[in-house]
Amino acid sequence: MNITILTLFPEMVEGFFTNSIMARSVASGLVMYKITNFRDYAEDRHHTCDDAPYGGGAGMVLKPEPLFKALEAADAKNKHVVLPSPSGRRFTQEVAERLSKEKELLFICGHYEGIDQRVIDTYVDEELSVGDYVISSGEVAVLVMVDAIYRLIDGVISEESLKEESFSDGLLEYPHYTRPETYCGKKVPDVLLSGHHANIARWRQKMRLRKTLLNRPELLENVVLDAFSRKILDELRTEREGD
Repeated sequence: MNITILTLFPEMVEGFFTNSIMARSVASGLVMYKITNFRDYAEDRHHTCDDAPYGGGAGMVLKPEPLFKALEAADAKNKHVVLPSPSGRRFTQEVAERLSKEKELLFICGHYEGIDQRVIDTYVDEELSVGDYVISSGEVAVLVMVDAIYRLIDGVISEESLKEESFSDGLLEYPHYTRPETYCGKKVPDVLLSGHHANIARWRQKMRLRKTLLNRPELLENVVLDAFSRKILDELRTEREGD
């Protein structure tokens, strides 16, 4: 996958691609990236990239000229262009999976009050929101999306690891434990020490159902459960009603 990022603050983005799993993905050729400072495409002597909004209002808006030129130079018409925006559709695991199949992704990092609508109308394929809140840095939102997307590319992370993660089948992930067996008076659950794989699998499924019921009960509305899971979920709901 080729990832292009247009930003006013390339130093905020660069470190992500040179560390941890992403660095290994880049070294192995699974991911290629280019970070462009679109301030370089501003032609006035102050390299101005923002201006006051027409119609009045607080804040500044990113100007169309530098972005148009940067997008043209990046061959954006032949890439899938994403703009993080609080007014976009919600970015989900399903969206991440879809975007992980793209060969060419280009992200625009917004700032201030947003970007000139003409940029969106001409180049942007979709606006996506990382959550129902507003942040000041488009770079942060872009990196959240990139991190969720690239790890789904074949070869980046093992298939087994991906299957067990939160949202892989609509449920949240079960708790994890490692050595030591006892720490600060808290012991690893006995079932995980038993070596009984079927019992461990049942315990993990119960924990997934419990966590989903407690933290994200709305997810259960669209999950297809087997008979065992439905029985466990009914028991968990009865326990909650009795508390």
